[in-house]
Amino acid sequence: MFNSNVPLNILNSFFIALITVVISLICGAPAAYAFSRFRGFQGARYSILAAEMMPPAILILPLFLLLYKLELIDSRVGVITAHLTFVVPVVTWFLIGFFDEVPKDLEDQAMIDGYTRFQAFYKVILPAVRPGLAAAGIFGFVLSWNDLFYSLLLTGAESRTLPVAIAGFWTFRGIELGKMAVAILIAVIPVLILSYSIQKHLIRGIGGSGVKY
Repeated sequence: MFNSNVPLNILNSFFIALITVVISLICGAPAAYAFSRFRGFQGARYSILAAEMMPPAILILPLFLLLYKLELIDSRVGVITAHLTFVVPVVTWFLIGFFDEVPKDLEDQAMIDGYTRFQAFYKVILPAVRPGLAAAGIFGFVLSWNDLFYSLLLTGAESRTLPVAIAGFWTFRGIELGKMAVAILIAVIPVLILSYSIQKHLIRGIGGSGVKY
């Protein structure tokens, strides 16, 4: 199996999922904080949920045309762009609840001590929701790592991901069960390692008790 492009597919999947998660957390954490502290129409936060529930088939045509014009078809950047459309809403929605649990008095006190709003967010609020960031990162990584729809339509030989490679073992001659089983096992290993390495934060994050005052 390793005489094929599977090692490259694994590298592509890992790179795409990692960069997608990093960008999603960078964009999603401030967005979640803003939605949490927004005192206007509370239904506004449900726009994130609506974006999360949007079927990928609705976005594929405009995304494909955009990436084609930017010459990003069959590139990692193109796949990352597509993955951000569903990972960012998930991460944002996931983190809103954690920011809701952080008392507003905490940031008010930080600003009284001389911090700006951004400094209070970065130095006080973010550390308080660190377990939530870990849990959101894991979920975002798994979503990107497992994606088949966008990866199948937007990748070629150079940027093909592991789920597409696994699907390729189902051929007109039948299913190459041995190769498929090994590839599936390989696909599970990074998620298990990542989950184990931050299991303390992950358990606290999923349990929703990730803030110490």
